[in-house]
Amino acid sequence: MILKTFGWSFGVTAIGLAAAFYFWGWEGFAVVAILSVLEISLSFDNAVVNAGVLKKMNAFWQRIFLTIGILIAVFGMRLVFPVAIVSVTAGIGPIDAVQLALDNPDQYQEMVTDAHPSIAAFGGMFLLMIFLNFIFEERDVHWLGRLERPLAKLGRIDSFSVGVALAALLLTASTVATHAYQHGGTYSDESSTVLLAGLAGVLTYLVVGGLSGFFENKLEEDEERAEAEVEEAKAAGQQPTVVGLAGRAAFFLFLYLEVLDASFSFDGVIGAFAITNHIFWMALGLGIGAMYVRSLTIYLVREGTLDEYRYLEHGAHYAIGALATMLLVSIRWHLPEVVTGGVGVALIGLSFWSSVRANRADAATRRGGGDDGDGGGVDSGKSAIPSGV
Repeated sequence: MILKTFGWSFGVTAIGLAAAFYFWGWEGFAVVAILSVLEISLSFDNAVVNAGVLKKMNAFWQRIFLTIGILIAVFGMRLVFPVAIVSVTAGIGPIDAVQLALDNPDQYQEMVTDAHPSIAAFGGMFLLMIFLNFIFEERDVHWLGRLERPLAKLGRIDSFSVGVALAALLLTASTVATHAYQHGGTYSDESSTVLLAGLAGVLTYLVVGGLSGFFENKLEEDEERAEAEVEEAKAAGQQPTVVGLAGRAAFFLFLYLEVLDASFSFDGVIGAFAITNHIFWMALGLGIGAMYVRSLTIYLVREGTLDEYRYLEHGAHYAIGALATMLLVSIRWHLPEVVTGGVGVALIGLSFWSSVRANRADAATRRGGGDDGDGGGVDSGKSAIPSGV
């Protein structure tokens, strides 16, 4: 199972490290390996959240996300994105930006550093919206019940999460962003830039997340009627109309996942500049890490891990909230990559251990005959995913 799921990642790792050694020697090999580990440590929560969304999609769209989606993740965010930043901020063409990265990597890194406030504001607000909508939502299973239950009640207020997010953005723009870090250890007032980029992040979440949620909810509401319509259409030799609806729902879920992955990529791309400003080393290292995120997502869906370990998704969303906060804080203060990656891993690790303890308690209760085996809403069945992906 491990080889089948992680085989492509192992293969890409071998090819990437071999290419790094062939073209740049041991130095390139070491840097690419370090960047790969960095990306994996920073993106574990990304895989958990991806799996939670991916298991709702049909086989076709799962393959789209795991094939075309990974191309966007590897080449789009890890190679094109840093170049696009410089191209936009410097007002030069993409080819000139690549040439600048090759000929003058220090200046290239300076331009990316100066663009960090807007990047962090957009990604931070998008991720913050994901966390707030999770924490303010009514749910049957609670990890930190004393905190989550009262917050879920507050979530009954219309647009409460949006209000909290905008308040956080205003606070960030009026305090942290007034002394945004720039290259060379200087600071500048980036309040307006952060405000606009943060609003764009919130708006992107509302549009993409809202559309995907709308179609997803509509599918759930019409599920029983849709099944009858499908049977009637098949009997008449016609294409079921529900397929088109499912396609729209999955399409917007796909867009949501891509924007989500992009937001998670920001800290990895920016953090990579603390190690190297060589764009091809960055692309190789972060690309290898992204492949492992893909494989881990497949593993979580195939094994039904989110159902078996009930608090794992909670831990991932708390990690998202922590990452969103750290992105906003990083506008002014540099945070070591070990902190941004370590906090997320620690939260997910705690949620996993809590899930294990809860499962053991359920098993002990069942052995004592005091429970019907429901396990607090945990479904031990495995989720389906195309085995050929």
